[in-house]
Amino acid sequence: MEDGKVWDVLIIGGGPAGLSAALYAARALRSTLVLEAEMPGGQIATTGDVEDYPGIIHTTGPELSIMMQTHAEHFGATVEIGERVSNVDLNGETKIVQTESGKTYHARTVIVATGAAPRTLGVPGEDLLRGRGVSYCAVCDGPFFRDRHVAVAGGGDAAFDEGLYLTKYASKVTIIHRRDEFRAQKILVDRAKRNPKIDFILDTVIDRINGSDRLESILMRNVKTGVTETLELGGLFVYIGSEPNTSLFTSCITVDRAGFIDTDENMATECDGVFVAGDVRRNPLKQVVTAGADGSIAALTADKYLDLLEEGDTPDEAEAIATSKATWKTEY
Repeated sequence: MEDGKVWDVLIIGGGPAGLSAALYAARALRSTLVLEAEMPGGQIATTGDVEDYPGIIHTTGPELSIMMQTHAEHFGATVEIGERVSNVDLNGETKIVQTESGKTYHARTVIVATGAAPRTLGVPGEDLLRGRGVSYCAVCDGPFFRDRHVAVAGGGDAAFDEGLYLTKYASKVTIIHRRDEFRAQKILVDRAKRNPKIDFILDTVIDRINGSDRLESILMRNVKTGVTETLELGGLFVYIGSEPNTSLFTSCITVDRAGFIDTDENMATECDGVFVAGDVRRNPLKQVVTAGADGSIAALTADKYLDLLEEGDTPDEAEAIATSKATWKTEY
């Protein structure tokens, strides 16, 4: 046991969902620990401009991430960066969480906020040239592509947001999408169409990424005509969705066929004392603001669950009462 301590709330993942949960749990005077494998903010930390978070007209992903971490720590949460969780036991009344560094933590409740990882193209050359021209983070790697022609694979908000960001550095940005219509918000599409540095290739997929030491070109195929074409590039940024990080949670939590976790409206799972928030959860919209909302609900449900345990209810009883609509209407 790490320092012999049992935490009230242990949060796996330090993205917007996890850090929002930490803020609310800490403000509820619960001892709160966040374990984050890489950097605070999760995927939002790799995003350039952020202008759709209520109350903040404009910021960047890294800036918002640090503000969220600082806010949670201000109210007493502990945030451990670089602690990647390797094993969990969520079945008992006291939960056990182990990390790759060899530490073991114990907690009365756990909030799973592990988010999702970028989906890859899965084509020849991608793994070989990852970090050598192939990237999944424009904010991280954009400055390395000054005055180069780069492409963005994808047609959603992330592809357009990052494509616009890359125009700060690249001489030209080509957005490649497999369909004939984009899924991104109209405001982002219109903004990209007005940018003289951006052009578009539709109905097209990438079949191969070419290069020895660095990316040199990509082989594209039109899905309607079957015609292939080679496009010389200085860089390729992939934004085609994400895969939920749920491989650890197989013994207590049920995941669907796509790997996402189903919860009720209070972020509770079928496992007593275990709650879920953010992109790892099955939900219709994956945005910073919805992740934050998930985190706050999960933390307050966990707080109510702990209150009931302290009053003498069994874990099953506490879970049932904490997640009942009547309780929320009368207590919160």
